[in-house]
Amino acid sequence: MCDLYWLTDEQMARLEPFFPKSHGKPRVDDRGVLGGIIFVNRNVLRWRVAPREYGPAKTLYNRWKRWGEKGAIIAMMDGRSARGAERKTIMIDATYLKANRTALSL
Repeated sequence: MCDLYWLTDEQMARLEPFFPKSHGKPRVDDRGVLGGIIFVNRNVLRWRVAPREYGPAKTLYNRWKRWGEKGAIIAMMDGRSARGAERKTIMIDATYLKANRTALSL
């Protein structure tokens, strides 16, 4: 598979407050899961074809769904993770969106 996407320690530190707290058994590493979610969405892939280094595909999907419902994904991508003077806006590049040729109506 092509290059894997990993967040830096600085990025993880800024995003840490937005991760929902764990209840019960230990979770799969948040860094790997978030990297996997970004990788799958960036490359327009199915969850089941995500590289194993990110964790189980079912975990990636379940976290994406749960975090999305709780607003954590939006909060992370909205740039609210930066504090004070170091506030930065995170933009999503539309060049990663791909159209399916079967969607064309002739």
